[in-house]
Amino acid sequence: MDWTTPEIITHSECLIRSLAHWTGRDLAPGIAGPRERTRFLFEAPFVLVAHGTEADPILNYGNRAALTLWDTTWDELTRMPSRLTAEAPNREERARLLERVTRDGFIADYSGIRIGRTGRRFCIAEATVWNLLTSDGQPCGQAAMFNTWTFLD
Repeated sequence: MDWTTPEIITHSECLIRSLAHWTGRDLAPGIAGPRERTRFLFEAPFVLVAHGTEADPILNYGNRAALTLWDTTWDELTRMPSRLTAEAPNREERARLLERVTRDGFIADYSGIRIGRTGRRFCIAEATVWNLLTSDGQPCGQAAMFNTWTFLD
């Protein structure tokens, strides 16, 4: 995965800008420059994922921690519908979460069960999920970050 592409740098800036818009939190505190912030996000110790606005949203970003947790590659992750990160019985609950985020802009207290590409289950806790906005304020997806998870299998 080449995190230095203009597209990934632009997307990383969207992640940072959008979180600050909704929460006032800086996703890359004290780091100057788009390239440096992009590198920080990709190599961060927390999990960071995002999806677009398709009818069945496709993941369009996952940092190294996310790729490791979901046991996948960048190419596999960025072709995956985000609903597949939850087991079928948990997808309705996940859909309710995303509706709440769409309505309120963000939530900072999400916990739930997720499933990796190979079927390994894990529980995430204290996740922040937020709406992504273009530089002119138009919706362009949603993102999630968390640093607490427990494997269940």
